[in-house]
Formats: sequence, structure tokens, C-alpha cells
Amino acid sequence: MKRISLFFLAVMAILPMMADNNPRIVESLNFDWRFHAGDVDGAQTPDFDDSGWQTINVPHDFQIHQPWIAPEKGEKADNSDAASNVKSRLSSRGFKEMGIGWYRKNITPDASWKGKRVILDFEGIMLVGDVYLNGQRVGGTDYGYVGFDIDVTKLLKYGQSNVIAVKSNTQRPENSRWYTGGGLFRDVNLIVTDGQQYFTRHPLYITTPVVSEQKATVKIQAEMACYLKIKDLKVNTRILDAEGNAVYDATKDIPFNRGQKINEHIVDSITMDAPKLWSCESPYLYTAVVTLMRPDGTVADRVEEHFGIRSIEYSPEFGFKLNGKKVIFKGIANHHTLGALGAAAYPRAMEKRIQLLKEYGFNHIRTSHNPYSKSFLDLCDKYGMLVVDELYDKWLTQFAGGRTEWLNLWQQDIPEFIRRDRNHPSVVMWSLGNELQTYWNLPYADWGVTPYRLQRELLHRYDTTRPVTVAMHPRGRNQKTDSLPAPLVHETDIASYNYRYMYFPGDRRRFPNMIFYQSEANTAMMGPNYYEMDLDKVVGLAYWGMIDYLGESNGWPAKGWAQGVFDISLEPKPIAYFLRSIFKPEEPVVHIGIIDSDDNTVWNDVKVGTQRMSDHWNRKQGSSMSLYTYTNADEVELFINGKSIGVKKNSKEPKTRNKIKWDGVKYEAGYIEAVAKTDGKIVARHRIETTTDAMALKAEMDNADWKADGTDLQHVRITAVDKKGRRVRGAHNNLTFAIDGPAEIVGVINGDITSEELTVGNKRRLYNGTATVILRSKREAGKVTLTATTDGLKNTKLVVRKN
Repeated sequence: MKRISLFFLAVMAILPMMADNNPRIVESLNFDWRFHAGDVDGAQTPDFDDSGWQTINVPHDFQIHQPWIAPEKGEKADNSDAASNVKSRLSSRGFKEMGIGWYRKNITPDASWKGKRVILDFEGIMLVGDVYLNGQRVGGTDYGYVGFDIDVTKLLKYGQSNVIAVKSNTQRPENSRWYTGGGLFRDVNLIVTDGQQYFTRHPLYITTPVVSEQKATVKIQAEMACYLKIKDLKVNTRILDAEGNAVYDATKDIPFNRGQKINEHIVDSITMDAPKLWSCESPYLYTAVVTLMRPDGTVADRVEEHFGIRSIEYSPEFGFKLNGKKVIFKGIANHHTLGALGAAAYPRAMEKRIQLLKEYGFNHIRTSHNPYSKSFLDLCDKYGMLVVDELYDKWLTQFAGGRTEWLNLWQQDIPEFIRRDRNHPSVVMWSLGNELQTYWNLPYADWGVTPYRLQRELLHRYDTTRPVTVAMHPRGRNQKTDSLPAPLVHETDIASYNYRYMYFPGDRRRFPNMIFYQSEANTAMMGPNYYEMDLDKVVGLAYWGMIDYLGESNGWPAKGWAQGVFDISLEPKPIAYFLRSIFKPEEPVVHIGIIDSDDNTVWNDVKVGTQRMSDHWNRKQGSSMSLYTYTNADEVELFINGKSIGVKKNSKEPKTRNKIKWDGVKYEAGYIEAVAKTDGKIVARHRIETTTDAMALKAEMDNADWKADGTDLQHVRITAVDKKGRRVRGAHNNLTFAIDGPAEIVGVINGDITSEELTVGNKRRLYNGTATVILRSKREAGKVTLTATTDGLKNTKLVVRKN
């Protein structure tokens, strides 16, 4: 009898979990949309015939498919802010046509969902968007970088077909200063919860007010809705370690005021012994699983969120500390787009970039000048990247979508922005804007001071654990005297200067409480703009545009920015190794960069152009050249075909540190080699050789764990090689790609920012001997075969299996 009773109690204990093991349904709506480029009358109506439309999957950027628009003859395609110069504005927006795209999708909500709560969740629609359900407009966005949801509980026809239609509009050329892309560029989900008890949008707020290696406090707050007549809310909290083991599990009763149906509640305050701390080198993540229980003990709703235990500190004395240790921001400021993929927010494309940045010593990303996707922040959490999370550009209606006044946006955008991102340990600073303090005619006519104060006050309603800043325009000092910082700088927690690091010493003397961060630094001054800062006291820097990108062209035929250290196909340029020598001083580096030409591009009165360099040894016989050897070693000896042409010491002066100039180097076919030494010992080598003619194509994939989830990517780099397998940089053959198996080609790219080729389709020319084709998985596992062919070379075939 005793055994039967124990068995009965055990069964009763697990019944609630069996009855409702997954109470919250999150259903991806990313697949099988019908799409049409261009406006169409009546496209929102349920009975509209879309059978002739294209079938696409989200994320999707319809603008990347548009042809290039060249400036008319004699017209200057500069980067002027003049709204009237449409063609010039197109240079900023990637020489693409502006326009409208329509998306339609049929869904049949399960009849059992009636009585529950059903939400449509859009992470973003670029640049502005409208959402229709069965012909009725139910929501939309006027600033496409920020997500939103729509409660459609009472609007759906359960057990029947419903039509979701989305109108996406890139607006006018002057409504952004960079290439934005267009369309459903981020995830779309349908969420079903209990109708009476549930967690609201972005409900958790997880903070770690006390952090040490011995002990940490984790505080969890949640916003919940309850429409029942009950005295207490019963909430279970579990903390899982990185391996999925529960390190904390407790259920508590929280007093509930029935007059406040939706409210925020302190769920738990947890003390953890010997916590594993999140850092750039060891980005350890815990998971909080918070469950809202019904009065009968069954599960009403459950949410979970990754978080890290870490402390951050800022001070004029040391800049920034993470977990009590000084850390310098070694960063990048780039736009959100992803090369050949445009604005489509593929997690794997972001991961590839973050892995590349980590490899070269970066530990920081500034999200210029808008929120990136949630998946981006998840990856920064995973890889230990410090993020300055930025909301806006200039606080001007013109650059904030252009459909409604900016004054109408920030009250809704800030809560969404902060609540979505505040639990990410990677986010260590908020930025509310960029280069706006030069505008007197901002709201309230005081150079942005009052708008900042208003926004900061609202921001602090949702998070007080990080400082708040705005990045300053390089020309925007005090309007009465250029010797003083702009008034807005004195309002911000961190003094963020774009390019003007040379003001730090003087401003520190006059205003000793200021904390300095170089929110943009230029490639042309790379080295000095790092070493000339007081690294013991500044927060650090973010180099602008380290990865070349579409948009913000300095003139046709360039389709975008070309001053990065990585080209648009993610191939490192020689100068990338100079940056690596700075950012990774503990790792010996040496690399040869041969000067081909100078670029004197000026941007915002700042010289951003760099010397164009290459690192191949196929030159004109008898020619001579100048080159750099980039190194963090003590000295470099340069050899041509084994014969030394000299030894040069590495200067410690900021302007020449880690870049050793060699002039009058005479070319001889064979090889040139740089040998770096420290304390008399060889620590690094770089050798480049004269190659013979290209003989074959070689294919290399980048994703060994390619998933059959319909979204994962495989980047395949195709390289022309000679008979010894060496890359032939002079090869510029036209390639054709063919795919067999459950995948599709979503992008083709090489490093040539001036190419007339589109980044979609199945053809691409080699550039410097290489090109990349990007494959998107379908939702079936199996073998995928990619074939790359070209005239005159042995073709290549790559077989990849998806899991």
C-alpha cells in the first residue's frame, strides 16, 4: 500500500508537466512568403491573386536585387546631405532604386488556440512598414530597425485561412545616409500564450548588482499579466549553467494586486557561490528559465533568457573595467548590412564576421547607427564582444524613416530598444545618437541637450546599469568657441568623440571628470589614433568601416565604402595585419604590404583614404616599389630569393610604430620574405611568391556544422590556383555556379567594390584570384553539391552534407 501511495504521489507531481510541457508556442513565419517588387493596388485584400508572385523566405532584402543606378554623365555622386540631390543621395544608399515591396502569407491558426492570446511579432521591416490581416491594417513601423508586435487574438479566424500582408517601403533616397536594404529583413514569428496569465513582451530584467569571483547576486524582475481573481502569483525560477545543469530552482509566491492586471514584479534575488564570470576571453553564459504557474499548479507561461554574470565600471582614472580588470575597447563601427546579402539578417553571416574580428584582435562593436538584430547580440554574448548599442543617427525626421516626425518615435522606440537588449552581458553602453550636436534646430533649440535629457530619463526607467552617450561630430565643438566641447558632451556619461582623439588631453585638463571614448577612428590614422591616446585612462576606440560595405560611396563606380581592412567579401587586406599587430601585441605578426597607389578620400573633413596595397609577387621585371612590413616584433629582415636586403628596427613612435617602410625594393621573380625577430629570435615570417598561370579552381567551405534549418549559410570561397596550388591573384575569370541538393544560392561576391555585377544570381568574376558564393540551406537534410566552372581552368566541385 505504501509503494502504491508513493507511486501515486510521483505521478501527480509530473502530471502538470506532462499536461502542458510547452505552454508558449513560438512558430516561425519566416518561410514561404509570396513577394512582389513594386506597389500593387489591393495587395492587402484576402482574395488578391498572388499566384504569379515570387516565393521567398525571410530574412529577405528586396533592394539587393535591384539594378545599380549610375549617375548621369557629368553629375557628381558625392555624399552631400542635400535632400534635393537625389542621385547624390543614391551614392549613400548604394546606387539602388528606392521603392516598395509587398509580402503575403496564408496562415491557418489552430482551432484549439481560440481563447488563448495570439501575437504577430516582427523584428523589423525596412525602412518603414505596414501590416494587414485579412485586409485590415493592424500595425506597422515608422523606424524599421526596432521591432514590434501586434495582438491579433480577436482578429483571427481560427481553423480557417488568414492572410497576412506586409507593405515595405524604403522611402526616399534622403531618408537614410547609408544603404538600408528593404523588406522583411529580420525574423517574423507567431506567438501563442495563455489568455489569462502570461509574460508580456521582453518581460525579464536580469541584473547582477554584486559580482566577484567568490560570490554574485542575480536579481530577476519580470512583467506579467494576470486576469484571474487570485491572491498570489506563483513563479518558479531555474538557473541553468552552460551545460544545462540546474544550479538554482525555487518557486515563490508573489503578492498580486488585482487592480493592476499587468505589472512588474521582483521574482527572485539569488546568491551564487563561485560564479563563472562573463568576459571577452571566457564569455560564460547562464540561462534563466522563469515559469508562471496557474492556481492548479499547471504551467501558464514560460520564458527564458541567457545572461552573463559580470561587472562593468567606468572612471576618468582608468576608462573601463570588466570584472575589476582594465579593458581597452578595440573596436569597429560599421553599418548592419552583410555584403552580398544586403540587409537580410542571417545569424551565420554575422557569426562569420564576429569570428573574423576576434581573430584579428577586436573585442568591441558599435552598432552604427541603429539597433542590430537580437541574433547579433546573442552572438556577441557567445563570443565575448563588447557592444555600444546605438538607437539613432541624427534625431532628424529625415534620417529616422521620414514618415513621421522623429519626436513621435523615441517614446515608443526607447522602451522596445532597452527592454529587448538589456539582459545581454555584451551590451556595456547605450548610445542614443550620432553626430547631431551641430544642429541648433533639433527640438527645443539647444543643440540637442533637452532631447537627450528627456530620452535618458525614459531610458533609465528600463535600465540604470550602463552609461549613456551620444557620438559627437568631429566639427561639432562649442558653437561660440571651438576650444570647448559641445554643450551636449557635458550631459552624457561618456564623452564620445568621432575622430577627434587629439582633444582628449586638453578637455581632460579642463574637465577632469570626463570619460573619453573615440567612437569613430579613421583607417588613415591607424596606429597614431590608438597609441597617442592615454590608454591607461580612455575607454578605447572603434575604427570606422573596417569591413567594406555597400552605400556611402565616395563616387561611382564604387558601390560603397572601400576604406576597410577587410574587403566586402571578408578577404583581409594587407593593412589588416597592421591592425592585428596593434590589437594583438601578445601574438607575433609580420606581413608585407606593397604600395600600389594613394587614396586621398576626405569624409566629414577627415582624411579617411588609405594607401592601396597588395601582397602578391607577380610584378613587372625590373620594376621597383615601396612597401611596408607590418609587425609587432623588434625588427624585420627582408629577403629576396634568399638574399637579405637589410634589417630595420620597429619604431616605438606612435606615427611609425609597427609599420616599417622600405623604399626602392627591386623586383626579382621568385619570392620576397619578411622575417621578424624579438630579442634576437625569429618569431614570425611572411613569404609571398611569384606564381605561374592559373590552372584550376579550388573550393573551400566555412561551416562544418551546416544545419538544415532553412536559414543557415555556407560561404564557399573559390580560388584560382597554379600547378603548385598557390593562389593566382591575377586571375579574373568569369565563374558560373550550379547547385544540386537542398540549398539555394543567395549571394555572390568578390572584393571589388567597383564591380558592375549584382550580388545575386549564379555568376561572379574572380577578383584578385578569388570569389565567394553563399548558400542558404533548405529545411531538408542531405547532400548538397556545388559546382564552379569557368573557361580555361579545371573546374571544381564541392560536396557538403547538411545535418
